[in-house]
Amino acid sequence: MKLPPSTALLVIDVQEGFNDPRWGERNNPHAEENITRLLAAWRAQNMPVMHAQHDSPGADGAFRPGTPGNRPKPGFMPLVGESVHRKTVNSMFIGTGLEEELRSRGVQTVVIVGLTTNHCVSTTARMAGNLGFKTHVVSDACAAFARPTLDGLMRSADEVHAAALSDLQDEFATVLDTAAALAALPARATA
Repeated sequence: MKLPPSTALLVIDVQEGFNDPRWGERNNPHAEENITRLLAAWRAQNMPVMHAQHDSPGADGAFRPGTPGNRPKPGFMPLVGESVHRKTVNSMFIGTGLEEELRSRGVQTVVIVGLTTNHCVSTTARMAGNLGFKTHVVSDACAAFARPTLDGLMRSADEVHAAALSDLQDEFATVLDTAAALAALPARATA
């Protein structure tokens, strides 16, 4: 598989608010490192990079505008020319100009990374697939937190992450890892 040069990297909610201990157990401690590798490759190739930042609408939200939790994590500040789509819901497409930007730039393929696998990554991937974009989710460049089941049992972060990815695979997106995503870039991007 090779990705076209117009493929957009969608970086979702890599924000300080996810460092808050109230989220609990998290899997994939190397997700940010892998996102950094992908960002570097996309930027070196001058391929489209688009960021989502979550703005908590509630007073107790971890991502309230004007608070430290709303800021991008160190190393994830968008560069000049990289758009930022601010959202208050799980999908990067709702209430933003993302779809219009992708279509106006001729983007038909997206690669999605960020936080969290089972919420904003999954919701954005589902919408991207439903809107007709060829969609890829990078499994080791996103992460999840432990969550309780309906009967109150706790599912580990790894279980939540794996379930979210398996629900996306083949129906909404192709799930691949960072190495495969990098190998799929146009040849000059990986040199």
